[in-house]
Amino acid sequence: MSSPKILIPFYSRSGTIQRLAEAVAEGARGQGAEVRLRRAREVVAPQIIASVPGWKEDSDAMNARYEAPTADDAVWADAIIFGTPTRFGAVSSELKAYIDSLGGLWAQGKLNGKVGSAFAGSATPHGGNEVTSLSLFPVMAHLGLIIVPPGFADAAMFAGAGTPYGASVVSGNPPAGPSEAELAVGRFQGQRVAQVAKKLKS
Repeated sequence: MSSPKILIPFYSRSGTIQRLAEAVAEGARGQGAEVRLRRAREVVAPQIIASVPGWKEDSDAMNARYEAPTADDAVWADAIIFGTPTRFGAVSSELKAYIDSLGGLWAQGKLNGKVGSAFAGSATPHGGNEVTSLSLFPVMAHLGLIIVPPGFADAAMFAGAGTPYGASVVSGNPPAGPSEAELAVGRFQGQRVAQVAKKLKS
């Protein structure tokens, strides 16, 4: 049986979602998956980035480490796990711009039957993690993805971290984390998606 191929397109400004994405990737690789981690690029004006201390430096460092996600990455993948910080209870514009670029693949039906999942992060406990992950469910349905959330299918889900809709991090402000409990949920989500993708491939 061939290994599942998993794309993790994410946006991270300070590195918090990046670390959660890496945990998701770790869980998937533990199931034998081949993983592509890709960071969505900024869509705001350079002067806005320059107005926030550390944004440009963190962005440059992550962009040097991770390629930008492409439509070809989505075609390659058997599963796509989207990662985003919340922006006023919604998906970041950077990740949404990547999703919007997949319209041509949607029109051709090239994403139908792939696995889809999502994870999120916010600064506060009620900052929108659940609704942000859930807001990606209709998007994934439109793309033809088979939605696979973590559910409560592992002991990690009962440690007070993450949600049944997707792994999440509450980072605080200034951001700190993810915690080990949050990373454990991320690893489980990657594992679960890889297991389902592997079964679908067979």
